[in-house]
Amino acid sequence: MTKVGYARVSTIDQNIDLQMMALRGVCTRIFEDHGVSGATSARPGLNAVMRHLKAGDTLVVWRLDRLGRSIQDLIRLIERLRRRKVEFQSITEHIDTGSAGGLLVFHLLAAMAEFERQLIRERTIAGIAAAKARGTHVGRPPALSNEERQAAYHAVMVAGEDLAEVARRYRVHPRTILRSLERIRSS
Repeated sequence: MTKVGYARVSTIDQNIDLQMMALRGVCTRIFEDHGVSGATSARPGLNAVMRHLKAGDTLVVWRLDRLGRSIQDLIRLIERLRRRKVEFQSITEHIDTGSAGGLLVFHLLAAMAEFERQLIRERTIAGIAAAKARGTHVGRPPALSNEERQAAYHAVMVAGEDLAEVARRYRVHPRTILRSLERIRSS
């Protein structure tokens, strides 16, 4: 079983030495990313370590935040490792998916992340419902005002003007005019 390290710093100015010292004590090989945000998926060092890892290996990081910015990203990545039969270890947080306790901590983190996603979803739905109850428009602002919709309707349906020309006049796509016409007809 081979332990392979991954170290990352977000900016070129940051020092990676502390991570490297901790990883050198346990890893046979270490991959690095310098000046790369944890929020980006385009990380050459991480991509290289993922290609390098084989079943039975362990990916080791100094801290969880070196691997991913959000708990959801971490969970996706660790699940990917698990499917490949690769273990995960974080030195600072004492997480080791090769042990029962480490696996428990990982699953607790995953459950908390799912709980957080559900809370956000529920609050969003409640907020939208409350805004609609107050009569507040939800979503992006309409492209045309009520007056512009009525004028576009009159131009196309009564005066017989070309739909594309009316759309150009109001600086919208012709489909926007068509939707406005449908709304007026159905009301």
